[in-house]
Amino acid sequence: MVGAAGAGLTAGLAVLVFTARNMLVLIGLALFFAVGLEPAVASLARRGLPRWAAVTAVCAAIAALVGGLIAAAVPPLIAQVTAFRADIPRYATMLNDRSSFLGGLNERFHLQQSLEQALAGGGSSLVSGVFGAGAVVVSAGVVVVLTVYFLGSLPQIRSAFHRLIPRSRRARVARLGDEIATRISGYVLGNLLTSLVATIVTYIWLLIFHVPYALLLAALVGFLDLIPTIGSTLAGVVVCLGAWTVSWPVALATAGYFVVYRLFEDYVLSPKVFSRAVRMSPVATLVAVLLGGALLGIVGALVAIPIAAGVQLVIHEVALPRLDEC
Repeated sequence: MVGAAGAGLTAGLAVLVFTARNMLVLIGLALFFAVGLEPAVASLARRGLPRWAAVTAVCAAIAALVGGLIAAAVPPLIAQVTAFRADIPRYATMLNDRSSFLGGLNERFHLQQSLEQALAGGGSSLVSGVFGAGAVVVSAGVVVVLTVYFLGSLPQIRSAFHRLIPRSRRARVARLGDEIATRISGYVLGNLLTSLVATIVTYIWLLIFHVPYALLLAALVGFLDLIPTIGSTLAGVVVCLGAWTVSWPVALATAGYFVVYRLFEDYVLSPKVFSRAVRMSPVATLVAVLLGGALLGIVGALVAIPIAAGVQLVIHEVALPRLDEC
């Protein structure tokens, strides 16, 4: 009976985890962001601010920064979206012209037929798209709210977790936990910095060569660059397609720019930013990103590197010393 009860309990927990997997991912993502922002809150708290005031100040600063970026970007984005809508007939003509680049792609991959089939879905596709966008907005709101709550109660969460560890091992677990949190914080802040640099540099490049929708494409580059290793490569393909609408030399120059910038980011910028925070080899970084992306998509790729860095730290500090003693 005890064995059957244990098996039933295990099966019930597995079903519960599988059913709530989406919410568990949101909770984990919010905790990830809270740990990343913890150094800023702790720095303000050390200067005499109460914890709630430090959390409020950090959240207000982030809200002001995001709001300022949105306010600065929305008018140009609206103008570029309007210009894109005006250019749709020209692009439609290019699709039917076999001598053009888009026409060649259309003839080979049947782009126009695929687009017509997507539009033929009618209201059901539109409704599903609206509900999908609404779900994304709700999920983002859940992550923001949970991040604020986790920031406010992170010391209590850490203390409660340490109470679950035997007294003889608490000091070591606390030290490892603080080191992992430091690596996560450095990774989050460093990733935001590298994405900001990618956005600014790409925007300047696109403006120089008069590539249309420069702000939209640069924003896409900054967003995808948050995904380590593979994000900027995917963004580069899209931007090169946009540059092809100007001329093929501009597209080739843009492709060369992305190759050079990729090398610069991988071997100059990222090592400077992440060398002290993550301390992982390029091979381990690539494998972690690929596995994280395969398991949890974009979220998995985003959190894969700090998780792998934490696992690597535990292996070096716990597993390897025990194996050396055997």
